[in-house]
Amino acid sequence: MPVPASLEERPPIVIPTTDLRSLREIVPAPRPSDPRAAVAAWLAEELDRAAVVAPEVLPPRVVTMHAQVSYRDDVTDQVGRMTLVYPGEEDAEGQAISVLSSVGAALVGLSEGQSIRWRTPSGGLRGLTVLRVLFQPYGRLGASDGGPRARP
Repeated sequence: MPVPASLEERPPIVIPTTDLRSLREIVPAPRPSDPRAAVAAWLAEELDRAAVVAPEVLPPRVVTMHAQVSYRDDVTDQVGRMTLVYPGEEDAEGQAISVLSSVGAALVGLSEGQSIRWRTPSGGLRGLTVLRVLFQPYGRLGASDGGPRARP
């Protein structure tokens, strides 16, 4: 099971009420034998500690479901770009990553500039930093900040 490196090190996260409802529905779904069960349990913990807000007051640079994000793997220094999706919406190219993956569960609710670290089941350390929220489906990224309003 992914385990945060330290509870004190977990950054504050923000989740819109609409995402929270949908995520609560998928969290209990995996059976214990499902490899995603450990990630689902971690995601449930993240949802429990999240600040939950109405979509209309959601800060514009928060990683939500269907947000497109640029991030850095803090262990390898590799930069990636992906869209956070629900299970079953993933793609083979890795551009759409499930929230029930360790990377997806780590990124949901983070804001630009925030980092999170956790231990893998084998005891290794993983870490990610949100570099930029390129698109957020709640439409708060717009002309005033130079970001696109429409889906890429």
